[in-house]
Amino acid sequence: MSDHILSGRTEDEVLWFRRRSFLQAAAGWTAMGGFGAALAQQRGNVLELGGDVLVNGQALRIGQTIQTGDRIETGPGSHLVFVVGTAAMQVRQNSRIQVERGATINTVSVLRLLTGAVVSVFGRGTSRQIVTPTLTAGIRGTGVYTEVFPDQANRSYFCNCYGVVDMAAGGDRAESRSVYHQSFWGEAEPKNGRYLTPARAINHTDEEVEHLAQLIDQRTAWQIAGRTGVKDGNGYMEERPPEAHPAQAPSASPSTR
Repeated sequence: MSDHILSGRTEDEVLWFRRRSFLQAAAGWTAMGGFGAALAQQRGNVLELGGDVLVNGQALRIGQTIQTGDRIETGPGSHLVFVVGTAAMQVRQNSRIQVERGATINTVSVLRLLTGAVVSVFGRGTSRQIVTPTLTAGIRGTGVYTEVFPDQANRSYFCNCYGVVDMAAGGDRAESRSVYHQSFWGEAEPKNGRYLTPARAINHTDEEVEHLAQLIDQRTAWQIAGRTGVKDGNGYMEERPPEAHPAQAPSASPSTR
């Protein structure tokens, strides 16, 4: 089990991938050919569902299909795992998200997180974004964790677990290139003149990202490398990386607000 730090989340929330129900569903999903086969066979794309989940205001059931354009809400103690096209997601309890449509009904263009948290893995493809109340992340092919903290004026947390992401918050911009968890805060109010600031890695595990990646026939950067790094939020394998965190680097332009 990988090291992880929890802040306002529970151990049970980050260990969802250990449930027998998910492991059985994931094995069946992979064996039967993934999303393309499910679409062709008119099977649902919900792999696991716990507690009360609403899609467009209606109760969701196993066997149903989530499409782009849908609004998803999870209640207390609830969770959801689903796949749309080349995107796999695990939605935490007490979350509200909008999955916006891209060029086709099975292409995610924007994942809009209003509150709560979601772990997501995206295969390579067209430009996509994750949008929260305080930051925007331009997604290429990557695995990420995103959380909104309503008790902190919707301050948002974002971890680029691996891959390349274009980060923006307020007037700040930075390119995130990560092989092992590069984390950011999207501040509600500027800190030392910045809206985009460094963060440590919190509230998610390596194994969550690995299991979601497998659902879309992907592997994480650390699986490919055969080793993990130091989970300090800097995004590098080395404890003392050769580069500064991009939210601290001179190339990250400070906000002028």
